Amino acid sequence: MHLIQKIYSQKRMTTDTENTPSFTKFIDLASERLGGKALSCSDDFFAPMENLLKPGRGIFIVDKYTEYGKWMDGWESRRKRVPGHDWCIIKLGASGRIRGLDIDTNHFLGNHPPFASVEAIYAEKDTDLENSTAWVEILPKSPLNPGSQHFFDIQNENVYSHLRLHIYPDGGVARLKVYGEVFKNWDLVQKDELVDLASAANGAKSVLCNDMFFSHMDNLIMPGRGVNMGDGWETKRNRTPNNRDWVIVKLARKGRVQKIRVDTAYFKGNYPDTCSIEGAVLDANTDPGDNSIEWKSLLPQSKLQADFEHDFESTVNAIGAITHVRLFIYPDGGISRLRLWGLID
Repeated sequence: MHLIQKIYSQKRMTTDTENTPSFTKFIDLASERLGGKALSCSDDFFAPMENLLKPGRGIFIVDKYTEYGKWMDGWESRRKRVPGHDWCIIKLGASGRIRGLDIDTNHFLGNHPPFASVEAIYAEKDTDLENSTAWVEILPKSPLNPGSQHFFDIQNENVYSHLRLHIYPDGGVARLKVYGEVFKNWDLVQKDELVDLASAANGAKSVLCNDMFFSHMDNLIMPGRGVNMGDGWETKRNRTPNNRDWVIVKLARKGRVQKIRVDTAYFKGNYPDTCSIEGAVLDANTDPGDNSIEWKSLLPQSKLQADFEHDFESTVNAIGAITHVRLFIYPDGGISRLRLWGLID
């Protein structure tokens, strides 16, 4: 039985947290940047299914057309002239527990589907998913509006690896975001095995920062290197003497950090001059911004350079097992990726 607590609809992009459900603070498990993939669909004649998992809400270019018709930044099937409906199967970038969905029909106005539903499954392989009988409905058939974000609160504690989005009967969806908590089987990780404790794919999360004017703090912990200057964490220019900007990352698992990488890929005229990192042990009820937290120096203030992977090992302090880190950049600027390899506690 499925309990859907809230359904929201928004006709424009907003940063007003009062109008955004709390589950959007979780990571988007389906994100292309995290490794999410659109595997198959019934039809994507007008616009490819891969667009569903791209960042943002999608754009609209008035005079842009393809040989098939109007170019649309989303997944769009042709007008169905036979019984049935369209669907798309998506592999999550990381398996996890789903807390909420955003089915966004941004810019699909006369061509959005009137209804959608979502099924989920946990599968080790991507093969023969279309015919599997193990799919579980996590969102029943629900109405959609044109040009809107539709947020659905999902109450389900099972771990899933794939989703199937159904649209009725056809039409276009700009983006599908699947907010949730990454599941990693830590029993399979050896005690002497170095693992990236700051990787979103392992369950790490950027939880707080003082500034992310140009790009989001979540970019710091995504897999791979950044693809451009927008794919990192960048603060605005700060003219305050002795300023330092900061971001706090909750590690995927409590552990002892052994090696650090600070990557300034694509940041050339706007990389920080130096950085430092602190670590602490916080319980689930502690506010990471609490000034009473005892932070310990993990990496002393260190020089950085443009567009470069900085590896630190000999200068990493042995401060024991920690759950959170706080990265400082001096005085401001952009960092593409942060990697913290360590041993789990």
